[in-house]
Amino acid sequence: MSKTLKTAALVGAVAASFAATATTAVAAEKEKCFGVSLAGGNDCAAGPGTTCSGSSTVDYQGNAWTLVDAGTCTTIELPAMADGTKRMGSLEALDRDLPKS
Repeated sequence: MSKTLKTAALVGAVAASFAATATTAVAAEKEKCFGVSLAGGNDCAAGPGTTCSGSSTVDYQGNAWTLVDAGTCTTIELPAMADGTKRMGSLEALDRDLPKS
């Protein structure tokens, strides 16, 4: 193996290492927030009978989550529910705004 090829391989390995570290750091700054995504806008977990990303069928579906900046989930401003009750994000799945079965 030539010296140039070895150097290129080493540079590539170091770059990949930094990229993996950056991805982990960004993921650590996010948290799952249930009940804040619009229909089809969830990141995952949209309840029984659905697949994953983009599978929520109701705006603000309580059992569908989206990644948000850590510490912001319960402070996201959402429209009130039809009965006027304040709608909030949650760190756990909710029983509100579920699709009709």
